[in-house]
Amino acid sequence: MNEKVIFISDVHFGLENNIRENHKEEILVDFINKLENISHFIILGDLFDYWFEYKKVVQKGYYQLFAALKKLSEKGTKIIYLIGNHDFMHLDFFQTEFGTELIENSKEITFFGKKFYLAHGDGFNPNDKGYLFLKKIFRNKFAQKVFSYLHPDFALKLVSKTSKKSRDYTSKIDLNENEELIKFAKNKIDFGFDFVVFGHSHKQEFLQYKSGFYINLGTWLIEPNYGIYDGEKFEIIKLEIK
Repeated sequence: MNEKVIFISDVHFGLENNIRENHKEEILVDFINKLENISHFIILGDLFDYWFEYKKVVQKGYYQLFAALKKLSEKGTKIIYLIGNHDFMHLDFFQTEFGTELIENSKEITFFGKKFYLAHGDGFNPNDKGYLFLKKIFRNKFAQKVFSYLHPDFALKLVSKTSKKSRDYTSKIDLNENEELIKFAKNKIDFGFDFVVFGHSHKQEFLQYKSGFYINLGTWLIEPNYGIYDGEKFEIIKLEIK
């Protein structure tokens, strides 16, 4: 039996109230714990609404999720994390604890003989000049190091506010985000990719273009779901809410 590949994106843990957060974690943990025969578990960014990691400090909460990821990696599943625009800084926690491969931009990989182009999807919209400028600052290693000298309680509160302001800003202006991602994906398919898989836009898409497919998983803020590829077909499957 061929091993399958699982994709999730834009869960945004930490954004909603405690009841919603606990429920989301319960759904994802239950899903991960039941996975079998999975070769790769791919997180397409923004697992958390904000993530800023210190050398000796880990954000409070979500221990069940971390335990589930640990067990999954111990089963032999390779975890790949494509860093999103709400992933302000990762150090080595995910690599050390779960053997995760962290990707800052995009990853080209082959599954079952098919070429995949994977990314969170941020930074591909030339219309969003404000974010393109901020991304250079957020991803700058020196700027991250300076920010890390702030006390974690203060720093994480500031990062949380920045995350919410960014969302408020983008929700009020039309940057043609979805159209630009589709255009970018089509270009990649023209260059030989069979599947282009993103998150970021929070708009679920499953479009065929020529012999390839552009897939966007949407967001858990609207509907918990996952993508699965078994070598024959790619599906987006809604997770049942208890």
